[in-house]
Amino acid sequence: RMKAGREHVIPLSPPALALLQKAATYREARSPLVFPGQRGAKPLSDMTLTKICRDAKIEAVPHGFRSSFRDWVAEETTFDGDIAEMALAHAIGNKVEAAYRRGNLLDKRRVMMEAWASYVTCNMDDTTHA
Repeated sequence: RMKAGREHVIPLSPPALALLQKAATYREARSPLVFPGQRGAKPLSDMTLTKICRDAKIEAVPHGFRSSFRDWVAEETTFDGDIAEMALAHAIGNKVEAAYRRGNLLDKRRVMMEAWASYVTCNMDDTTHA
């Protein structure tokens, strides 16, 4: 569920699934979450990722990953912008369009996310995918 409490289904690429499967092997018994926060019932804070980037002297911020994805869709692909916006769980600004849009474009988003996974892992050798 997103911040607004709405369900958001995410089609995961094979590299993303492999990463989650590896992360799950480190799961703590105190929480069913793959990435638990200090309080096991709540997820890891996005500010934790920001601190990790800052401490590692990485000039990136977690929200920038979302922006990079959106820029890639717009500049490097022919995927429709609406599909990218839906992948990012952005609300539809036009109230009339929002009232009529019922689907989640899952099959189209799956193709797009597999292309994104290929793009971001293209320079990685097989041992670093998971």
